[in-house]
Amino acid sequence: MNLMRAFTEHPASVGETYSEHLVKAVCFGTRMMLAGIACLVHGALPFLFVRTGSRAITDLNERMITNRQSVIHPIAGRPQLPL
Repeated sequence: MNLMRAFTEHPASVGETYSEHLVKAVCFGTRMMLAGIACLVHGALPFLFVRTGSRAITDLNERMITNRQSVIHPIAGRPQLPL
């Protein structure tokens, strides 16, 4: 695998450029870290951040699914059904 392909193959498979994918991944990762911290605080202080973790998961999943423009590639020459 050449170096350029290593940076572009996965982003292209979800309909993004490398730069677009980088920005989205950083935003998703930041949101997940903040939600994780909220969940840790919630564990110690259960009256705080009651819905923060589940709301973050739901929101991120929805954004990923609705924004994904996945290109489905056949595996070993066999057609693949869309998910």
